[in-house]
Amino acid sequence: MSTMVGWLRRTPVPGSRRSVRVRSLAYLRQQGKGGPTLREVAPALGLVLALLAVTFFVAFTAFRALGLGGVLVALVLAVALASAVSRRRATIARRRSGLYTGAELGGLTDGHALARAVSRMLRRDGWRVRSLPWAGSPRLMARDLDGRHLEVTVRPADSAGEATPAPALLRRAGTGGHGGILRLVVSLGRYSRKDVLWASRQGGVFLLDGQQLAAWGGGADLVQLVGPLPLPGPAAADDSDPGHGLG
Repeated sequence: MSTMVGWLRRTPVPGSRRSVRVRSLAYLRQQGKGGPTLREVAPALGLVLALLAVTFFVAFTAFRALGLGGVLVALVLAVALASAVSRRRATIARRRSGLYTGAELGGLTDGHALARAVSRMLRRDGWRVRSLPWAGSPRLMARDLDGRHLEVTVRPADSAGEATPAPALLRRAGTGGHGGILRLVVSLGRYSRKDVLWASRQGGVFLLDGQQLAAWGGGADLVQLVGPLPLPGPAAADDSDPGHGLG
């Protein structure tokens, strides 16, 4: 047994089939497509076993106390409980895959919770995402297969101002962001005219309002909402706050 455990924990030989499987699984998990691990499903499995044990105990007790009618009532309650648990698990799985309803996104008033949802949606669209907070605020750094770099910040609180039907355009077609990084500012609410004018002068800055965020959470691709994303230039990234100019 110890020999088998040691073999499973051993680093796979480069180029071997096991090495290829390990790398492929690691890549899929990083993209949120590798499925749950045993550690992730263990709590749910334990809950199911506990529910089965409770159901059997309640049914047995009801049969002894109330007869067959009591058993039927206990089974109906058990089915209702199992259905509620199943719906809850389906909701959690849907969110982890990067799909949210508008009501769910609207309830994410905490910036870190909103950033977590945005990271899942980016992974759903094929981006590789890292969380790199800036000055205590949530910030995401993402990269796609074409080498584009995207810095994402969030504005969870609704801000007063004119609603914008579309994100601000780049200063000119093909312009990358400052330092070769495109920037996306995500808000649950809407942007003021001042925000839109600021973003339009920056180059490489995109604004995503609450209405567009709901569409993104519903399955729309980010490019469908903000338009084509230009390839970044070779300049090195800076450490400035991408949202400091927003009102």
